[in-house]
Amino acid sequence: MKAIAFIFARGGSKGLPGKNIRPLAGKPLIAWSIEQALAVKRIERVIVSTDSEEIAQVAREFGAEVPFIRPAELAQDNSPEWLAWRHAINYLQEKNGVLPTAMVSVPATAPLRLPIDIENCLDAYEKGDADIVITVSEANRSPYFNMVKTNEDGTVSLVIPPQTAITRRQDVPVVYDMATVAYVARPEFVLTHHAVFEGRVKAVIVPKDRAVDIDTLLDFQMAECLLSFKGTSC
Repeated sequence: MKAIAFIFARGGSKGLPGKNIRPLAGKPLIAWSIEQALAVKRIERVIVSTDSEEIAQVAREFGAEVPFIRPAELAQDNSPEWLAWRHAINYLQEKNGVLPTAMVSVPATAPLRLPIDIENCLDAYEKGDADIVITVSEANRSPYFNMVKTNEDGTVSLVIPPQTAITRRQDVPVVYDMATVAYVARPEFVLTHHAVFEGRVKAVIVPKDRAVDIDTLLDFQMAECLLSFKGTSC
């Protein structure tokens, strides 16, 4: 299987400015994802898609390719990352004349993953019955049990009201939080569809301590604490 990994890292971040190259346990945040992707033997190339020359320089220093700079219109706060995926795949097709077997997205914001998490996603994809494989982790709350919404009259109710009385969380369907640990997608699917759940989706479960997604300073501090606890061996 020919798999090519992409790390999509734009320069602007309102939640945590400069987060993609902010030092985490001694190296830039993006370096963790680059090194984890490079450790997966089935991945032939690791490419960073960014609009920032500063991020590009750091990415090259840690072994990633940066063969293009992402257009500014694909790196705004409201720019769907799906379009950045398409741009990267179209680049490969134009340069190589063929598409890879799999496009692997390894977000820079999930530095606590292990290479085995990416390997598990590739294993699930290679079974051939999914357009895209995502990662999930066990959810803290359930829309059937302890997640509520506000009604028009100001009261609140469960997001998904049960058909019968439920007194234990174990009695409701198991739900998961989507994680940003890794995605493996069929390139043709990305080019012809507009969102993850338009296709056949499979999921790989990742432990919660490896699924931290960094969006705010608090997330960053949590990652630092976990890495410190683990001896930065993630």
